[in-house]
Amino acid sequence: MVGYDKIFENNRKWLAEKKAQDVDFLAKLSADQQPDYLYIGCSDSRVPESDIMGLEPGEIFVHRNVANLVVSIDMNVMSVINYAVTALGVKHIIVCGHYNCGGVKAAMIPKDMGILNPWLRNIRDVYRLHQDELDSIADEHARYNRLVELNVQEQCINVIKTAAVQQAYEDHHYPTVHGWVFDLKTGLLKDLKIDFEGILKNIQKIYDLTGNNKLR
Repeated sequence: MVGYDKIFENNRKWLAEKKAQDVDFLAKLSADQQPDYLYIGCSDSRVPESDIMGLEPGEIFVHRNVANLVVSIDMNVMSVINYAVTALGVKHIIVCGHYNCGGVKAAMIPKDMGILNPWLRNIRDVYRLHQDELDSIADEHARYNRLVELNVQEQCINVIKTAAVQQAYEDHHYPTVHGWVFDLKTGLLKDLKIDFEGILKNIQKIYDLTGNNKLR
């Protein structure tokens, strides 16, 4: 484990390296942010979004929580999505889960988790929606990994349901929503190939928040 005081030494080294690479680094960093990406990921410490995406400070707007959930009554994630879309004009929204996710694993265990129960219920709902597919997978680890993927898929749908995303896409043809999974064992990202436009058109039969029917 890195000692507390070592963090400040690391910070000074990081700054020196950045300034050596670009003398205008701090001027650019302190200017208004204009990220193209909103990243919604898990709070897990092993998934550093900037590192795995190879991007620099200022290029990703980030929200993280346990098991990368997008819950309509969670004002934190809803505020992040709204600000990213309406104020920052992000072009892409990424929901990124990861294999071996503790939150997803906890949701698979029939046990009272106390204060976590309402949060984990959202993942259990994903299992309920896809129960036939998941129960047909005999290998427990494979079933666990598939639930990670399906959870990402359902959270992408929850992002697409939001008024901010629907209205921005109708006006500007962005943002596009993507679903990824990070594999801790290989270090690689997996694109789940979410059919954003197909999902958008389909869900607007019920969740149309644009005020018209152009996309139907």
